[in-house]
Amino acid sequence: MRPAGATYMHLVIQGTVLADDDLRQLAQLAGAQRIERLGPGACRLIGAQRRPGIAEYCARARLDFGFIPEQRRLADLGLLAIDMDSTLITIECIDEIADMAGVKAEVSAITAAAMSGEIDYAESLRLRVGLLQGLDEGALARVYDERLRLSPGAETMLAAMQRAGVKTLLVSGGFSFFTERLKTRLRLDYSISNVLDIEGGRLTGRVIGDIVDAQAKAAKLRAVRDELGLATARVVAIGDGANDLAMMAEAGVSIAYRAKAVARGKADYALDHAGLDGVLNLFAGTSALPEN
Repeated sequence: MRPAGATYMHLVIQGTVLADDDLRQLAQLAGAQRIERLGPGACRLIGAQRRPGIAEYCARARLDFGFIPEQRRLADLGLLAIDMDSTLITIECIDEIADMAGVKAEVSAITAAAMSGEIDYAESLRLRVGLLQGLDEGALARVYDERLRLSPGAETMLAAMQRAGVKTLLVSGGFSFFTERLKTRLRLDYSISNVLDIEGGRLTGRVIGDIVDAQAKAAKLRAVRDELGLATARVVAIGDGANDLAMMAEAGVSIAYRAKAVARGKADYALDHAGLDGVLNLFAGTSALPEN
């Protein structure tokens, strides 16, 4: 019988491949009372306990894990905020634009430093955009058409969120050329990003208006959350770098996706192996244990 007032946890395990032997060993480690398969690469351990060895086992087996309350439901969410570059999509758009300008190595190095929190994001963006001065604007369309790909599971995750009535916000320190196209394509509700300055069909090396940095991302999330009248607990934010931390701190649940160490260490959950559809399993608090 469940003790009065007790709340059981589910331990969600996810990966590219999830072997039965790994499941059995993890269930034993966690003292779980039941195993439920959620798909070929995911399962839920019912009645699990936080015990030593689980994180280490999952790291060795290249598995993601997360303890979730049994009562958590996707329908309880009201807003999903997600970063664009290297999160919703697999590339850093500015790095690919820079490739067409012949300065990818220089720009990528600055991008990596900014995402790891080594240099200020706004300053990094000015430096990177400055290196693109004179590039034909047609390079933007080429990046979108030829190189931009959605991260695995992105469409599945978004479709499920939208069916559940969850509003969607795309937040990016990247560029509106890409966010606006993705917003239309994926039927997203809100977006925020930087606007590249273009004159005579060529990039000027500047952005128009204030730079969308970490604080601007967080402010946009707060504004949308307040507009919708949502409690913080009903918001989830997904990001991958240092400039997502302020936004993630404004959400009830934060998820680091394929993230830099600085973001992974601050997030409630990390998805290093599962696709973005793995987010859904973190909000699948079903199959509670019987009362007796």
